[in-house]
Amino acid sequence: MENNARLTPKTMRSVFVASFAAIISVAGIIAVPAGPLGVPIVLQNMMVVLSALVLGGVQGGAAVGLFITAGMLGLPVFAGGRSGVAALLSPTGGYIIGYFVGSLAAGLYAGRPSASEKKFSVQAAVRVASAGALCMAVIYVLGTGYLMNKTKMPVAQAIMAGVVPYIGADALKLIFAVSLAVKLRPIAARYIAPHDDAEDALDAGRQ
Repeated sequence: MENNARLTPKTMRSVFVASFAAIISVAGIIAVPAGPLGVPIVLQNMMVVLSALVLGGVQGGAAVGLFITAGMLGLPVFAGGRSGVAALLSPTGGYIIGYFVGSLAAGLYAGRPSASEKKFSVQAAVRVASAGALCMAVIYVLGTGYLMNKTKMPVAQAIMAGVVPYIGADALKLIFAVSLAVKLRPIAARYIAPHDDAEDALDAGRQ
């Protein structure tokens, strides 16, 4: 009975995915207007990065995918309280697409946290920091490219509108997200990857 009552790593991954999707959604509530596009500075992209770095791989992308799905269904979870397909088709919709692609790329690069992962190591910190920078870079590239396509802005103008007003705040958010992820990954590993896949299979067979 005790084994049956215990939540499996697979179940815990689903719980973490749903939890991070909710956190990303809530992070869009507090917004500071900035830039000529009217897109506010929010903590949402920081939480997207954090989701990828803490959950890694598919789960990081799944959390962002769930957040985007909620927005597509009409929940006002996008920056500025926007929702629906209109938000995705707007000139700034590329940043939303970038959230998903960036989180998936960064999560795969960082890897799912391991049960054997130490609380701190230089190698792990560098990998996590690189993954976080990759996520932000993908968001900016896709967001700016989409903006250019929708508005026919030249590259320089698109960068001035969609990158320059936000890059300083985003750099600080990236530093904070990476620092937090390095500390949270070993904790998350206890629940979503307490042992390797072979041991997971053995546990499933015993239940």
